[in-house]
Amino acid sequence: MNLITSVPTNNPPTLKRFYLPVLWKFWLSHGISLAWMIFSIIISMPWVKELGELISLPGSIVIITGIAYVPGYLNAFLVVSLLFDRQPTFKISHPQEPVSILIACWNEEKGIVATLQQIAKQDYQGAMQIYVIDNNSTDNTSEVARLLGKELGLNVTVLFEKKPGKNFALNTGLQYVKTKHVITLDADTLLHPQAVRRLMARITSAPKEVCAVAGAVLVRNSRENWLARIQEWDYFLGIASIKRLQGLYQGTLVAQGAYSVYLTDVVKEAGGWPDAIGEDIVLTWSFLESNHKVYFEPTAIAFTDVPTGFVHFARQRSRWARGMIEALKKVKPWEHPMVFTRYLTGSNLLMPYLDVVYTFVWMPGLLLAFFGIFWIVGPHTLLVLPLTLLTNYILYRHQKRVFNELDLHIRRNVGGFLLYVVGYQMIMAPVSVWGYIQEFMKLQRVWK
Repeated sequence: MNLITSVPTNNPPTLKRFYLPVLWKFWLSHGISLAWMIFSIIISMPWVKELGELISLPGSIVIITGIAYVPGYLNAFLVVSLLFDRQPTFKISHPQEPVSILIACWNEEKGIVATLQQIAKQDYQGAMQIYVIDNNSTDNTSEVARLLGKELGLNVTVLFEKKPGKNFALNTGLQYVKTKHVITLDADTLLHPQAVRRLMARITSAPKEVCAVAGAVLVRNSRENWLARIQEWDYFLGIASIKRLQGLYQGTLVAQGAYSVYLTDVVKEAGGWPDAIGEDIVLTWSFLESNHKVYFEPTAIAFTDVPTGFVHFARQRSRWARGMIEALKKVKPWEHPMVFTRYLTGSNLLMPYLDVVYTFVWMPGLLLAFFGIFWIVGPHTLLVLPLTLLTNYILYRHQKRVFNELDLHIRRNVGGFLLYVVGYQMIMAPVSVWGYIQEFMKLQRVWK
């Protein structure tokens, strides 16, 4: 008769890593942010009283709340949440499921070449079915895509949609998709060689409630001029960090059409991409309203060309502002089932107020300060600069870890960073206000 006995070992017991639930992170972040706002209110009382003597106390409170209290609270919540964030590892690091890729094109004869070449370099082991949807182009986009697909050994199908509009092109492609997952990719967006694998790894590793994962889109043409250099930091620090915050709370507000993956059936159930100026925003919010979750994968990177002319830039960003208003009208924040998404979407209700105050109060106040009139902006404003630099440093460290994992290097762009920190909001706020006005007045949509 054999006896099985336990043999004592000298190995120390394995300690489980402490896990802080997402809900705890959410409320702790709010608590710390609230404490910061209370501190800000206490030290700003002389400013409130001084400005109140000029314009009335209620007016002073409204202005300073829009300039300092609410932005400070939102920034503190972002930073604290990111400090709590621990991106989960992939359960499936090398998925092999077939996936479809939709590329809507309008006159992309040149841009589609590099896009398809980068798809051909992917390390993804599953089959990729690529649909290039020619949206009434007047150049040779379709022929270039067909011939290059054969040359690169890609499974490319060229489709046609005469009705102008990215949503119509994507919905045409969606009709042909038979795979469980579908990726959308802009025709001028280049994928990192690991991009598809990492995006698919995140969605196949995620809980079943997750119906979409947004990839990380960064700037490719940052060397062209000062405007592109500023936008490089906006994408690298601002947009990526906000998406990471939203992904932590399982409610990324935009699974952007430029590069995201979706569950095909869920997109079809939602009726496809809506006829809206922010079609990807409205579609994502419809997911969240239906109790689905949307993640963000910071290591699934794509590079895009950003506008280098101010008019093109202003049109793009005003469209984004209009798209946010469209989504707010279609899906009210209080209609979202999760507390996380109610807060995240509800925060957008404050954006028009903050942008209006910044544009029509803070910027004129800055101009007055140059003439020695410190009603709005004074020497105390300089105290915000160290906090801004600290915030961006924390965001930078997060992004640097992502780049190290992918063996990428951050471009040297000190001038662009300084312009981004000091002056970017002075560009963005008026442009966003113009977008709100366009939506309110139902002005014609302009894409280019």
